[in-house]
Amino acid sequence: MKNQILGIVFLFSLVYTNAQEAIHSETIETIYSEALTKGKAYDWLDHLSNNIGGRLSGSLNAERAVQWGKDELNEISLDRVFLQDVMVPKWVRGTFEYASIITGPGRSMNVPVCSLGGSIATPSAGLLAKVVEVKDFDELDALGEEKVKGKFVFYNRAMPVGLINTFEAYSKTVNQRSRGAAMAARLGAVGVIVRSMNLRLDDFPHTGAMNYGDLPNKLRIPAAAISTNGAQLLSSMLSLNDNLDFYLKQDCKNFPDVPSHNVVGEIKGSDFPEEIIVVGGHLDSWDLGDGAHDDGAGIVQSMEVLRLFKSMNYQPNRTIRVVLYMNEENGLRGGKAYANYAKSNKENHIFALESDSGGFSPRGFVFEANTSQFEQISSWKSYFEPYLANHFQLGGSGADIGPLRNGKTVLSGLRPDSQRYFDYHHAANDTFDAINKRELELGAAAMASLVYLVDQYGF
Repeated sequence: MKNQILGIVFLFSLVYTNAQEAIHSETIETIYSEALTKGKAYDWLDHLSNNIGGRLSGSLNAERAVQWGKDELNEISLDRVFLQDVMVPKWVRGTFEYASIITGPGRSMNVPVCSLGGSIATPSAGLLAKVVEVKDFDELDALGEEKVKGKFVFYNRAMPVGLINTFEAYSKTVNQRSRGAAMAARLGAVGVIVRSMNLRLDDFPHTGAMNYGDLPNKLRIPAAAISTNGAQLLSSMLSLNDNLDFYLKQDCKNFPDVPSHNVVGEIKGSDFPEEIIVVGGHLDSWDLGDGAHDDGAGIVQSMEVLRLFKSMNYQPNRTIRVVLYMNEENGLRGGKAYANYAKSNKENHIFALESDSGGFSPRGFVFEANTSQFEQISSWKSYFEPYLANHFQLGGSGADIGPLRNGKTVLSGLRPDSQRYFDYHHAANDTFDAINKRELELGAAAMASLVYLVDQYGF
């Protein structure tokens, strides 16, 4: 008799599980259908990119984007929308940068360059000096002050093309951009030229954040990125004549911090409102393009998650919050401010998801989670198989949600196909015309589906 009862219980349990899985599959199918047929992400991004443009922290465009984000979230009729105060750095590029390779009187070739974010300017007349080429800091140290002093240091370490994971390739080269000026200045260099973080050869220099560390102001030197084609040309010319000159002119400037905001909106949970699920991207961008991929795509995809739930009349069990973070690119002030806000209010964040890898076709997600949490998440992969977004990997999340890391909150990042991302990253060609509408919408749907499952099951 006991075995019969257990069998009946097991049968009912199996039926219930199958029924739940069918409901979840149907809901996710509805999410994808709604995103692809009635989505707003593409139109939102069109406005953000083409009507507002590049949104460097501290700029007028950044504040216009804040107001736009607040207005659009209010249009969705969320339960709450508010601005969170954030103090951010203000760096201004100034007028167009100019550089040339000079091999003799009247013999010069212009090359595409751009100032690195946070760099100081050259003298008003520009800067003319010899060049030494290095691949890494070990080569720089081996040259020593005698061979570096009074010269430009040219960092020419390319992103390794043999790595399939382009973010891994980026991580192996980006320190020359972030720390290169500080390292070269200590040996008496007058400036640095850094090969752009780009896997293809083109004429677009890629900017990005750099810092001088604890280097005194009087020792700081100008830092510029050179396009990959320009880097190839400079390197080849140095191999023929290591006595050539390089000329650089830029008039960028750092100002004191200025006030800005994160934009926050939420749908209150019905059963567990104290458990918070966060989804977001960063509202700021570099100033060369309009920041469509980095990170306009992540912004509109995150907004679309909440819009989809409202459109479907889905009432979440847990509170779902969208955060449009300010100042990821050159300070991470928005992410830190939000984490401090959550801590000071003793909020319980169970899950945080960020989209900051471009608006390309979604392939899956990365997670920072413990073993049992990741096992639970991995059991959901079958829901994403029909949409080719079922690559779940342990390790990694997003910069803005990193400050929420506490060993309990599960952190996650959307992972689109990354092979083209660094063609646009921080460059003037990161514009709306590089966005594919369908790929953008698929990413939003994948994010909404994952948030839905977290809301249904918790951890």
